[in-house]
Amino acid sequence: MKSIQYAKIAHGDMKADLVLKNCQIVNVFSGEIEQGDIAITDGIIMGIGAYKGEVEFDVKNKFVAPGFIDGHVHIESSMLTPPQFAKIVMPKGTTTVIADPHEIANISGIEGIKYMLESSRRVPLDVLVMVPSCVPATSFETSGYTISSSDIEQIRDYEGVLGLGEVMNYPGVIYGDKEVHNKLDAMKGKIKDGHAPNMEGHDLNAYIVSGIKTDHECTTVSEMEEKIKRGMYILLREGSATRNVSVLSKGVNPKNSRRLLFCTDDKHPEDIKNEGHINYNIRLAIQNGVDPITAIQMATINTATCYQLDRIGAIAPSYYADLVVFQSLEEIDVDLVFKRGYLVAKKNRALFESKIIHNPKVLNTVNIDKENISFDLRLTSNKVKVIQLIVNNVTTTKVIREVKTKSGIYVHDQAQDILKLAVVERHHKTGNIGLGLVEGYGLQNGAIAMTIAHDSHNLIIIGDNDIDMMVALQEIDRIQGGIALVSKGVVLDSLQLECGGIMTNQDVKVVESKIKHMEELVRKMGVSDRVDDPFLSLAFLSLPVIPELKLTDKGLFDVTKFELVNIEEE
Repeated sequence: MKSIQYAKIAHGDMKADLVLKNCQIVNVFSGEIEQGDIAITDGIIMGIGAYKGEVEFDVKNKFVAPGFIDGHVHIESSMLTPPQFAKIVMPKGTTTVIADPHEIANISGIEGIKYMLESSRRVPLDVLVMVPSCVPATSFETSGYTISSSDIEQIRDYEGVLGLGEVMNYPGVIYGDKEVHNKLDAMKGKIKDGHAPNMEGHDLNAYIVSGIKTDHECTTVSEMEEKIKRGMYILLREGSATRNVSVLSKGVNPKNSRRLLFCTDDKHPEDIKNEGHINYNIRLAIQNGVDPITAIQMATINTATCYQLDRIGAIAPSYYADLVVFQSLEEIDVDLVFKRGYLVAKKNRALFESKIIHNPKVLNTVNIDKENISFDLRLTSNKVKVIQLIVNNVTTTKVIREVKTKSGIYVHDQAQDILKLAVVERHHKTGNIGLGLVEGYGLQNGAIAMTIAHDSHNLIIIGDNDIDMMVALQEIDRIQGGIALVSKGVVLDSLQLECGGIMTNQDVKVVESKIKHMEELVRKMGVSDRVDDPFLSLAFLSLPVIPELKLTDKGLFDVTKFELVNIEEE
């Protein structure tokens, strides 16, 4: 019997398969650093103390922590399929992710979720899936598919499904939308993620009483504190476009720290390469005054507790040997990563290969009515609502500006930092196109087009002239999804994202190189340094559940009023 064998190994009567010698163990239960060996058999920790193994590995007094857990991530935002994603995050110490595949679900529905689950089984990274709750996010946009409460019931018991993804339709929760509550009921007994920016008071009470447990949208300490008081777990997010860890770390204290987790939400591969993944969240928190062991707890046991994940998140007997080895308790520069006792990464390099899954149901998803597209923005007044960007955030503000017109059509003025924005429906060839204006992006003499446009992932295009915008559209159609940069009628570069128009099976090094080159190009085209990530910032301009003003294929959307509005100021 295995249990008898394990007891003998744990007692020291038999050798373990593997023993990590001379470890400074981060004990997330006691909050201490514990000196000792870690004995491992069958990928399970047998014990801590003095042990002998068939294989012994001296970590030379380095720190050993549990594998880091990303509490909320959209793998698709890395533009990589799960096998390629695993190869960039595991060398940073991430051994488990809680993934919400609502990006691919908006494009390919339940088949997209199944694709993410299946392709994730071919990698050592544990990918646990939250079934998307809002596909589409609202009725004010056109997605490729709709996921209903009956769809959720069908997939809720699939292997790897953990719970219900972020419930972005908070008005539907608060005011009793029947289908929203049917989705909540369909996941009865499972974890339900929240998405509740700026929510407070009775609205927050109504949201939480519906069974929603987490939130990753806090931007202020006071917002975080109120939600903790009401029983929520709060995820401190550090992605490419939205960066909240530094601010929220100021509110971390011994009384509330066990209700706090980390996540990345949306992060590009170049940023993961240069900064890190969850290890970067830990480092930032420490730099902003959080005790190092507390920060590691937030990246491990807190997340495991919140999501009811058994046997991960700690270094203790019976826990899986998901381990991260590093030299400095402050820097968290990862040297070695073990998954179930196997060495999977060393010195920032993955030591495993991943089998790529090809699924025709997530290919050839760009379907544009090219013959009837016009970017003419017709106005009855030159006083208009403009989407103003906010530094390091995906929220926007609504500002009123006077713009130039000619024969009732908007004309770009180089003296104004205002660009035309278009969202073109690309799933069903409806011909829908929403047009608006954006301030603070800074692009000159060109256009950028992407099929990454949260959450319905229609084609989003920003530019200062219609010719370049049309050339960018045509390039996206040619490559069947991705990113295209155009200037003076010439395609400067493009990245093909063949899986749903949002991911690629290309090697991560190819994607990193492409994104780096494309960002250099758009900076030369004038995109402001105040726009931290030019592509993610653009992608979120179509998400109609994050305040204040956004654009969908159906038109300009005021998130505060939760309705489509005229662009002219009334």
